Amino acid sequence: MFRVRSGRCTFSIRTRLIYYFKRRGCVAERFAQVDPEDAILSTIVLYELQVGMEKAGFPPRQIADLEGLLNDTRRVAFDRAAAEAAAFIRASLEARGAPIGPIDVLIAGVALSLDATLVTHNTREFSRIPNLAIVDWF
Repeated sequence: MFRVRSGRCTFSIRTRLIYYFKRRGCVAERFAQVDPEDAILSTIVLYELQVGMEKAGFPPRQIADLEGLLNDTRRVAFDRAAAEAAAFIRASLEARGAPIGPIDVLIAGVALSLDATLVTHNTREFSRIPNLAIVDWF
């Protein structure tokens, strides 16, 4: 996700970082163009990355990639504002009969609470959320 701040953009990363780790698509190239001060990573996305590492048996190259990513990003916690935004998103989507996954709701809540644009390859689900700006770097 990214947000305009003092004429700059702040980018955060979404779960499709698997493309970053597998060196597929344009994710790594686009991310390399971002100033580390402008890159944020939700702790919820970090959780998803850690689960992927656990399931993959912690491949050494992916561990190094994750460490590099963590060094080049600032972490953003799921706080009260994110919780309120996520609750609104979930209730709104369920009322329309168009729910999305529970983790995606939390990630979107973080993005909305920061007035940020979410960088994701999962545009199908995230495009259902009103007022959430998304961009696909794949």
